Amino acid sequence: MKLHHRVDGPSGAPLLVLGPSLGTTTEVWRPQLAELTASWRVLRYDLPGHGGSAPATGFTIDDLAAAVLGLVEDERFAIGGISLGGAIATTVALRVPGRVRGLVLCCTSARFGEPGPWRERAELVRAEGVAALAPALENRWFTPGFDGRWVLEGLAEVDAPSYAACCEALAAFDVTGRLGEVTAPTLVIAGAEDPATPLDHALALADGIPGASLTVVPRVAHLAGVERPGAVTTAIARHLRDGGREAGMRTRREVLGDAHVDRAIAATTGFTRDFQDFITRYAWDEIWNRPGLDRRARSCVTLTALVARGHLEELAMHVRAALRNGLTPDEIKEVLLQSAVYCGVPAANAAFAVARRTLDELGPDAP
Repeated sequence: MKLHHRVDGPSGAPLLVLGPSLGTTTEVWRPQLAELTASWRVLRYDLPGHGGSAPATGFTIDDLAAAVLGLVEDERFAIGGISLGGAIATTVALRVPGRVRGLVLCCTSARFGEPGPWRERAELVRAEGVAALAPALENRWFTPGFDGRWVLEGLAEVDAPSYAACCEALAAFDVTGRLGEVTAPTLVIAGAEDPATPLDHALALADGIPGASLTVVPRVAHLAGVERPGAVTTAIARHLRDGGREAGMRTRREVLGDAHVDRAIAATTGFTRDFQDFITRYAWDEIWNRPGLDRRARSCVTLTALVARGHLEELAMHVRAALRNGLTPDEIKEVLLQSAVYCGVPAANAAFAVARRTLDELGPDAP
């Protein structure tokens, strides 16, 4: 299955994948695009038979998640979605937990009710077309009085068999028992007046996903990001920024130890706060949490780089970090010997002195 998609934003920025709700296209995220593309490379995709995607039938939410992953290169990314797009995002987060750095679930659910009504809707659409749903969807998507015609007008262009297949995929979707497996920092957004995925659906997600936060947007229905774009955009941008900091701080503590990190935090001033935030998000999340190398390998690379550049003030800290990451003193010695050949004997000589002193201070029982 090949999904139509487009990418906006700076080429070197981290990737954010956004999925639409059933019956809408990439355009449903248009109100959020300007702010999100200031910091992210935003990939939006269309569902089968919607927008620019070719029609398809006979698929599951898991199949859609696999198709979305096919659009993403081997990198870490954040992902979000509205309703059906949220179900796809949750499934992606369960399939590749090590690659998902942040998760945004907007007006969605772990289970979209009983299967019967979804199958009935599928049959209605096959018989009468998607446009026949417009009056009912207007009441589900928006609160009374809101003009959402620019979204509703797109229903006439949706392929009916593909829409019906999406309904059947939603009928079979249920990850209620797997929410505890989601490891990405998660934001759940709910519309206070959403009849399609009421607040109890959002509460089930927020309660089931470890550490998830919940934002309830007042006076909106199912397409909260269209009806109140400012509130939704602000919540998403804040979560993606803070989620990177949270993940980076967790890694920083695991590698360097609580004592070192606590000292660094205590020494932070107004002058250095932005730099501390930068290294926490960029070095400790975006780089140290990438899936391509394990932490042992990253410690080897880091030790070598510090020797090569003569950064001895950082070397002791990363000798301790290497032990925490599973290297033995003998393996650290081998890294320094390798560095002596390619970085120079004087640099390695100074590094051996720092490493020996650090290992002696830690003693034979160090981790």
